[in-house]
Amino acid sequence: MTLNRRQLLALSGAAALAAPPSVFAQSAWPTKPVRFVVPFAPGGTSEIVARSVAAELTKQLGQSVYVENKPGGAGVTAMSEVAKAAPDGHTMILGHVGTLAVNPYMLKNQPYDVNRDFIPVTLLAKVPNVFVIHPDVPAKNFREFVDYVKKHPGQLNYGSAGNASAGHLAMEYLKLVTGMYITHIPYRGTGPQLTDLLAGRTQASSAGLPALGAHIRAGKLRAIAVGTQQRISLLPDVPTVAEMGFKDFETSQWYGILVPAGTPPEVVKKIQEESYKALKSSAVTERFATDNAVGGGGSSADFAAFIKREQKIWSDIVKRAGIKAD
Repeated sequence: MTLNRRQLLALSGAAALAAPPSVFAQSAWPTKPVRFVVPFAPGGTSEIVARSVAAELTKQLGQSVYVENKPGGAGVTAMSEVAKAAPDGHTMILGHVGTLAVNPYMLKNQPYDVNRDFIPVTLLAKVPNVFVIHPDVPAKNFREFVDYVKKHPGQLNYGSAGNASAGHLAMEYLKLVTGMYITHIPYRGTGPQLTDLLAGRTQASSAGLPALGAHIRAGKLRAIAVGTQQRISLLPDVPTVAEMGFKDFETSQWYGILVPAGTPPEVVKKIQEESYKALKSSAVTERFATDNAVGGGGSSADFAAFIKREQKIWSDIVKRAGIKAD
């Protein structure tokens, strides 16, 4: 049977209507601005990583990728909202060690399951944790600080970007291995906690180098140790915690993109590919290099496996250290 032009057009239209939405996702995404949620207040490493990548994605995609800071509840507020968002790739969230590897074991009642309600897209960056103290603390190095805290148990405070933030976890891990007793003061982001640390209202902290570097260079904060296994090039005279006699101690901040469960595989793959391209841009590589950050960019499966490994490590540390939501 020979079909005329009108019949052929009708058949092709019917076939298109019958096709599943995912067939169009690859070519259609993004069709509108993309919301990139960061579960912390402005001023910290998380925002620096997110904004660096978002700026490049905006250039590449022809649609705005805008960062929205949504602090509160150890990241639960933002994660809950994104879990309920339309699974179309137009809402993403910046996941990190606290929200993905610690909260499931620290918090009893989360309104979502991080392994069921989100799809890991790609790891964006690993950033060294740096341990710093205010210059007024009478300690010039790591050993002197530990000794001073032990002689004054409970008298010093450390700030963090909030419960289950990378800084909170790093300091609690340090307390576990050293036997220090120093009180945790949670804030709603790295920016607010740095304000009090720089003013001397708290005495110590751990955060990523992007947020701390300028203050260390200006002498407003004293770096006493890094959480990586090797010293970092930007702070060559600052020892690792492992060097100080605590073998195998290692902690770093890491950040990656997640989307709501149900997002089509084609869209997940497109976001991963575009993120990898953004991470390889000169603007991002130069920004990361200034902070000793290591870029990611691997597949969704790679990031999912990485999260599983981190969950195994931190579930044990949470239990041993008795980390709780203050």
